[in-house]
Amino acid sequence: MDQGAGAGAGPQGARGRLGAPSSGMRAPGTPWARFSAWLECVCVVTFDLELGQALELVYPSDFQLTDKEKSSICYLSFPDSHSGCLGDTQFSFRIRQCGGQRRPGHAGEKRGDSGAPASLQREPAHYFGYVYFRQVKDSSVKRGYFQKSLVLLSRLPFVRLFQALLGLVAPEFFDKLAPCLEAVCNEIDQWPAPAPGQTLSLPVMGVVLQVHIPSRADTSEPGPLEPSGHETLLPAPVVLHSVHELDLFRCFRPVLAHVQLLWELMLLGEPLLVLAPSPAVSSEMVLALTSCLQPLKFCCDYRPYFTIHDSEFKEFTTRTQAPPNVVLGVTNPFFIKTLQHWPHILRVGEPRMSGDLPKQVKLKKPSRLKTLDTKPGLYTAYTAHLHRDKALLRRLLKGLQKKRPSDVQTAVLRRHLLELTQSFIIPLEHYMASLMPLQKGIVPWKTPPQIRPFCQDDFLQSLERSGPQLTCVLKGDWLGLYRRFFKSPHFDGWYRQRHREMTQKLEALHLEAICEANIEIWMKDKSEVEVVDLILKLRERLVRAQGHQLPVKEATLKRARLYIDTAIGSLPKDLQAVLCPP
Repeated sequence: MDQGAGAGAGPQGARGRLGAPSSGMRAPGTPWARFSAWLECVCVVTFDLELGQALELVYPSDFQLTDKEKSSICYLSFPDSHSGCLGDTQFSFRIRQCGGQRRPGHAGEKRGDSGAPASLQREPAHYFGYVYFRQVKDSSVKRGYFQKSLVLLSRLPFVRLFQALLGLVAPEFFDKLAPCLEAVCNEIDQWPAPAPGQTLSLPVMGVVLQVHIPSRADTSEPGPLEPSGHETLLPAPVVLHSVHELDLFRCFRPVLAHVQLLWELMLLGEPLLVLAPSPAVSSEMVLALTSCLQPLKFCCDYRPYFTIHDSEFKEFTTRTQAPPNVVLGVTNPFFIKTLQHWPHILRVGEPRMSGDLPKQVKLKKPSRLKTLDTKPGLYTAYTAHLHRDKALLRRLLKGLQKKRPSDVQTAVLRRHLLELTQSFIIPLEHYMASLMPLQKGIVPWKTPPQIRPFCQDDFLQSLERSGPQLTCVLKGDWLGLYRRFFKSPHFDGWYRQRHREMTQKLEALHLEAICEANIEIWMKDKSEVEVVDLILKLRERLVRAQGHQLPVKEATLKRARLYIDTAIGSLPKDLQAVLCPP
């Protein structure tokens, strides 16, 4: 199948070709730099009678996609034949980037990531695809149906923002096609960068989207968005209260009775297959599940929508090794047969939007899995470590009876999951902080002391006096949960991140100690080799600090530069020339 049919055949833009050289992240000031801070590209996928799904357009037109990526985008942009989606539907997918990281990213992007919560940082090795698919009867087409998808490809997990953007752009695009798309791309190229902590006004198609970009410094409950000052001349903005958070209550309605068990499966990085009636339900359920660990970063692989045509199909379905740590959203019942060896399978039915709580899926033994007619249920032999919080379910049921708005119900559910995750993580954070060397042990002219190793037994012993029972009323086998957590990718991801941050803090404290000392007294009895070694080390620290990898004050950086100049000035002219070439 020629997936690239028509790719890049877009109209000429006011800036020359719609897409000046684009295969990497553009430096600030170059054409399409602002656009690529938000999106990698925009794709149009159509159904061709001879070719099947085909990539009709890519903007910017020379954005480099491999044949494997093009094929994945084509297949994942259409619901499979089991879904029967008529009309308009939105969903999302996530694909692995092929051929390594092609895009290094400029300093502004790295700074943005350093200020963003770990769970909302750019994906270095995956693309998110946000899809708006339309299938309507059309007698002018041979098959009798108009079938087309507009896809936004991005590294940002801003599902709410990009769904809202597609909701504005796609209906207009399906009517006016390419000229509309070009105008929208030009507008996005005028947007300010998505800097964490900023409230931004994003004009598109006569509407202003007002969004807050989350920051590590944000509280868990951001207040109402404040106007950013200049949109008094523009139409009243459409305020998005979150760029990434889904309606968690709506997503979890059929599984509310098991939300804690599902939280445990996510925490432990267990393989989970989600079989849903449509890509919309599949992708929302997977994204809801992977978001329920926040603020912990989800470190396993996940695919909100996955098909048998995906390039990783063989890798995920092999029986020669244990199932991979992945959450897989599918709509094709064929996967039940192919993946019946997986330990956890969640089958959800068509969503019902009545006022009452929908029938809850039942816990069922994997042996009851029928490959042809699988009823909704959570098929697993897993036994939860923690007791179910019945008060949460009662509170949500009461909310339904009182017709409480879904966003209020979502806030209750999200707060419960946040407090559960925090209760689990806080003891780990406290223990990790105790491994940091004392500040008085950090002296200027010696290598800083090492962070002590993480001892699992010591940590488990510490739980008696500082365990999750201090902040969480839930009873259960917390120790057993921690022991399993230590074997999961999430412990490894959390530990590496915290160790990296502590190492950087240690380096920063050491640099501050050097800058507070008297360098001239130190140099009096030092050899040229020792002075040169200090200069090189200080320069290395400066480079790291300026790249925002060290938490160092500006005054310390200035002092370090002064020390480097002083040290170089104390050396013979020939060495000075080597260290400071003209």
